[in-house]
Amino acid sequence: MTESTQTKFSPAFQRLWTASAASNLADGLLKTAAPLLATTLTKDPFWISTIAALSMLPWLFFAIPIGGLVDRINRRNMLAVANTLRLFAVMIIAITVGLDLITLPILLGAIFIFGVGEVIYDTTLQSMLPEVLTKDQLDRGNARLQTVGITLAEFVGAPASGLLFAASIALPFYFGAGGILLAVMLVLSMPKAYSSAVVDAAPKAKTGFWEDVRFGIRYLYEDKTLLKLVLLTSSIGFFFAASSSTMVLFLTETLKTPVALFGFLFAAPAVGALVGSVITPKISERFGRTPTMAWSILISSVLVVIQGFSPNYWVLTALVTSGTMVITAWNILLMSSYHQIIPRELFGRIHGTRRTLVWGMMPIGSLLGGLVASIDLRLPFIAGGLACTILAIWGFRFIINLENSWINKEGKGG
Repeated sequence: MTESTQTKFSPAFQRLWTASAASNLADGLLKTAAPLLATTLTKDPFWISTIAALSMLPWLFFAIPIGGLVDRINRRNMLAVANTLRLFAVMIIAITVGLDLITLPILLGAIFIFGVGEVIYDTTLQSMLPEVLTKDQLDRGNARLQTVGITLAEFVGAPASGLLFAASIALPFYFGAGGILLAVMLVLSMPKAYSSAVVDAAPKAKTGFWEDVRFGIRYLYEDKTLLKLVLLTSSIGFFFAASSSTMVLFLTETLKTPVALFGFLFAAPAVGALVGSVITPKISERFGRTPTMAWSILISSVLVVIQGFSPNYWVLTALVTSGTMVITAWNILLMSSYHQIIPRELFGRIHGTRRTLVWGMMPIGSLLGGLVASIDLRLPFIAGGLACTILAIWGFRFIINLENSWINKEGKGG
């Protein structure tokens, strides 16, 4: 399909994309400013690391019930609620910093609240996409969201945050709040009838909230193809987390990386992710979505193994950047596949359940990587990468045949 024959995105998706752009810019500002602020309050490594943990914990605690809510409440309004909650958290930090009242407990509490808003935001956004995109737009739509997210968060928000923080500690938080407020206004400006496809509006018997949640979890368990895909991605994510958990030590202790180069080395993978976001729809169109997925996860796993043998930090950076580009293709096409396999009315619950599994196992994988690294800092890459490679080979044919799953569902009217 050529660019001229591709169907145009609906106005609803364009509005959603713009809101996501404003939100991602705010995320980039805050991702850099929050740790910098924390270092002015404490030098204790435990409390500094707690920031990352608190941003992930809401996925463990709330992803499943929030998924149930997303399937019951108007998703446009839910997205506005998510950004309002994030705005509240950021304003707490901005105001207390401006009044010189900020404390570590206030910062940690605000980060946790912001994390809850992130769970609502991500779950709702992903649940809305099948309603504002047609089937032939899923790859391009997901890639476009990924592209704007990486560009504005990593290449605009993050460096701008450092400059604003240097001028005034509160500035990046006020600017971040402004981006989130703009996102709220854009979402609320979407018409209520934003769906680009006809959704069955037949009346259904009322069911309880927890009954709906249990039904979504049971659906995931009983759909063996979907369950296998979730378990496969959770397992691979576990070992990917194990392989990368001690990257900083590998750079500093083994490869003797100069501190001055750290900014560049950590920015390079974002370039790979941006390139991956741009080229993925074209590769998927040329070779097919599921073959591209199968090869992407296999190649990225092999690259992790090779990273463990890096002779210097330049080689490691090239390998990590290449791996990020390839894994970005996997992430985009995996989400498009979920959008086609999972029924729209169940998407929030199943998305929340699978995220609980995937992101719940990653911190455990990170701890395992730390234990393995105590033997040798190269070993997490080699052992974790080998485990990912074995899983990718085992699931290779299954991933390629995934296309049959959504074809069968469409054939049955699902």
